[in-house]
Amino acid sequence: MAWLVLPGTLLCMLRVGLGTRDYPEALPPPPSHNCPDKCVCAADLLSCAGLGLQDVPAALPVAAADLDLSHNALQRLHPGWLAPLSRLRALRLGHNELRALGRGVFTNASCLRLLDLSSNALRALGRHDLDGLGALEMLLLFNNRLALLDEHAFQGLNALSRLYLGCNELVSFSFNHLHGLGAAHLHTLDLSSNQLGHIPVPELAALPAFLKNGLYLHNNPLPCDCRLYHLLRRWHQRGLSAVRDFAQEYMCLAFKVPASRVRFFEHNRIFENCSAATGQGLERPEEQLHVWMGQSLRLHCNTSALAIRTAWVSPQHELLLAPGSRDGSIKLLADGSLAISNVQPQHQGIFVCLATGPRLHNQTHEYNVSVHHPRPEPEVFSTSYTTLLGCAVGLVLVLLYLFMPPCRGCCRCCLRACHCRRWSQAPSPLQELSAQSSVLSTTPPDEPSRKASTHKHVVFLEPGRRGLNGHVQLAIAEDFDLCNPGGLQLKVSSESASSTGSEGPVMT
Repeated sequence: MAWLVLPGTLLCMLRVGLGTRDYPEALPPPPSHNCPDKCVCAADLLSCAGLGLQDVPAALPVAAADLDLSHNALQRLHPGWLAPLSRLRALRLGHNELRALGRGVFTNASCLRLLDLSSNALRALGRHDLDGLGALEMLLLFNNRLALLDEHAFQGLNALSRLYLGCNELVSFSFNHLHGLGAAHLHTLDLSSNQLGHIPVPELAALPAFLKNGLYLHNNPLPCDCRLYHLLRRWHQRGLSAVRDFAQEYMCLAFKVPASRVRFFEHNRIFENCSAATGQGLERPEEQLHVWMGQSLRLHCNTSALAIRTAWVSPQHELLLAPGSRDGSIKLLADGSLAISNVQPQHQGIFVCLATGPRLHNQTHEYNVSVHHPRPEPEVFSTSYTTLLGCAVGLVLVLLYLFMPPCRGCCRCCLRACHCRRWSQAPSPLQELSAQSSVLSTTPPDEPSRKASTHKHVVFLEPGRRGLNGHVQLAIAEDFDLCNPGGLQLKVSSESASSTGSEGPVMT
């Protein structure tokens, strides 16, 4: 046993001499992510919502991509406070007490896609309040106290597609240049529930079709203007969702008094004196194009002057720049036109061309493309051969009817049916039939030796009855064979009737 203890002792001494630590102490300590107190950190998400914070936490984890500071009591934001958060994609600051923003607040937020500033106390937006947000796609500013927007408040937001300014105190809005905002990407603009009392109708009519579809103007004190009414009514008839979905909330002031709001889509009598000519020429009519699926299509951006830059928007609200769409089905050519080599159902809808140049200011041209499925080729057999076959069959049947004699079996069947038939007890029209001549007999009177046939009948001649002026009536027995009426020969002669009337019954 001693030789086993000795190696173990030597190993222990060697371990102590080298200063080797125990295994748990050898692991490095976990890195610190600087998660603020009472906040929740999960991967790249940081939530400090509803904590009653009056200022932004000093230390924020640099890995945060989604920061939620909503439902607090923040009153201001310091310039450069987002400098450590280079990965930030979404910033939620709603339901706070922010009264102003200031220059440099969003520095180093070039990757930000979503900014929520709703339900605060903002009163104005300056020219540099939103600097550094070149990649922003959605901006929520609703439910504030905004009454003033700088002429270039949205300058530099080239990627913005959805802007929500509803439930504010705006009295005017520049639809001409959208306060520095590019119209190529923007397809949702919410201006509802403001104080817009004057809207320039020509600027409104010049907006691209995709922006008209997402322009919300309901619940504003709009003027009861004939041109504005005809424009909005045409949008409603075209089915633009922003007008169609909120038609009951579009109102205008009948007497320029806030209490005289009229829902003009429901009660349009206020526009009875408006001439239809006032609404003509406001909008440039869109071109209607019909194309079969699988064909090629080319759309030209027809502008009134030379265009320096041309962009298109597809029916799927995709901005089309060179070389074309993401799926490769649409190509943007050097002259600014669009080329579709193989038209598919997803190409149906409104294509909008946006052209800019020295003499052009966001001039648009619209195409409404309708894609139709090709009609199936008619089957040759079902049209020509079927008709020819039907004519041949009909001709054969006609020839059989004209030249083929009836079969004897059919005649025997008819005779058998006649033998089985018996007269009913009630008098029939045949029993009251009157004849104005004598009865023809198959057996002449001078041949008594001839045997009577099995179908012999008694015929009574009744002269002078019912005032027939000497003519003879024919009385037929009940067992008269209707199937063989040829056994009787009828002679039309009143004299023979009178001569034979006294002879009594005649056997045939």
